Amino acid sequence: MTERFQFSLNATDGKARTGVISTPKGDIRTPAFMPVGTAATVKAMMPESVKATGADILLGNTYHLMLRPTAERINRLGGLHKFMNWDGPILTDSGGFQVMSLADLRKLTEKGVTFRSHIDGSKHELTPERSMEIQRLLGSDIVMCFDECPALPADRDRIAESMRLSMRWAQRSRDAFGDRPGYALFGIQQGGLEQDFREESAKALREIEFDGYAIGGLAVGEGQEAMFCCLDYAPDMLPTDKPRYLMGVGKPDDIVGAVKRGVDMMDCVLPSRSGRTGQAWTRRGQLNIKNARHADDPRPLDENCTCPACSNYSRAYLHHVFRSQEMISGMLLTWHNLHYYQDLMAEMRAAIAANDFAGFEATFHAERAKGDIEVL
Repeated sequence: MTERFQFSLNATDGKARTGVISTPKGDIRTPAFMPVGTAATVKAMMPESVKATGADILLGNTYHLMLRPTAERINRLGGLHKFMNWDGPILTDSGGFQVMSLADLRKLTEKGVTFRSHIDGSKHELTPERSMEIQRLLGSDIVMCFDECPALPADRDRIAESMRLSMRWAQRSRDAFGDRPGYALFGIQQGGLEQDFREESAKALREIEFDGYAIGGLAVGEGQEAMFCCLDYAPDMLPTDKPRYLMGVGKPDDIVGAVKRGVDMMDCVLPSRSGRTGQAWTRRGQLNIKNARHADDPRPLDENCTCPACSNYSRAYLHHVFRSQEMISGMLLTWHNLHYYQDLMAEMRAAIAANDFAGFEATFHAERAKGDIEVL
C-alpha cells in the first residue's frame, strides 16, 4: 500500500476518465461516489455494510463534527477512522457550506465566519486555519480548503466578491495545512455560472498548487441544464493529472452527465436520505415504495440488483415495513440505493476502460425512459 497520495489516470473516453487515487488508507477507484457520513455515520448503515456496496471512501462533515462530539474528543479517542470503525479513506468537507446554510446569526469577515450553532446556540468561529486544524484532529485523508459558497442565483458582483475571498482563504488553507505526507488538500473552484470567474478561480488554485481540485458552487439551485453548461468548461480549467471532485451531486443522471464531462469524484446525501423516506433508485428511475401498487407485488425492487433488499425481500414486504414505520425499511432501502450508486460507478469505469461510454450512456437513458412499467 502506498505511503503517499497519488492519482493515476488509466483510460479516457472523450472527456470521461477512469483511474485510481492511491492513499495510505487504500485505493479509490474513479469515477467514485462517496457516501455521506455527516456525523460519523452513514445513516441506517453499518460501516461494513457500506463497504459491501462497493464504496472505497466516505465523506465526513467538519461543521457537524466540530459541534458534536467535537474534533478534540474524536482525536483523543483515536481519530475519525477508529471512532466510526471505517478503515478506508475519509474526505471531510471544510464546513463552509454548512455554516452558510445551517448556522444562525452568521457574520462573514476577511478572517472567517462567526456563527451560532443550530444545535444549542453556542457561538463559534470558523476560519481557514481552524478548519485545517479540525480536519487534522479528525485525521481526514483528504482535506478540503475553507471556502464561501453563495446560493444561486446571485449577481456578478456578489459572485466575484465571494470567489476572490475563497481564493484568499485557499492560500491560507494551503499555508495552514503545511507539509503532511500521505494526506491531501483539495482546492475548490468557485465562480458561480460565470465562465470568466471560473477561469480566474482555477488560475489562482493552480498557482497555489493542490493535491486535487473540487468544483464548488454548483447544485445550489441552478438546475441541471445550467450545471451541465458550467461543467462543459469548468473541469477543463483544472489540471488533468489531479482528481476533480464535483461537490454535492447528485441524482444518477447528474452523475452520468458529470462523468461525461470529466469529473472523477462526487458525493451526495440523496441515496441515504431517499432510503429513509421510502424512495428507491433503480435502473428504471425512482420508485416510491409507499405507493399502494406495491402492496401485493412479489418482485424485487430491481431484478438485476444483488443487494440484500433485492436478493431477499419483495416489494410487498418493503411496502409493509415502510408503512409500519419499521427501522428495517430505511436500512434495506438505503443499502439498495447505495448499492445501485456503486454499481452505476462500476459500470461507468468499465465502459470508459472499454472506450464505450457512449454505449453505456445510451443504455442508461433508454432503461430510465422505460420507467417502472411492469406493474402486476
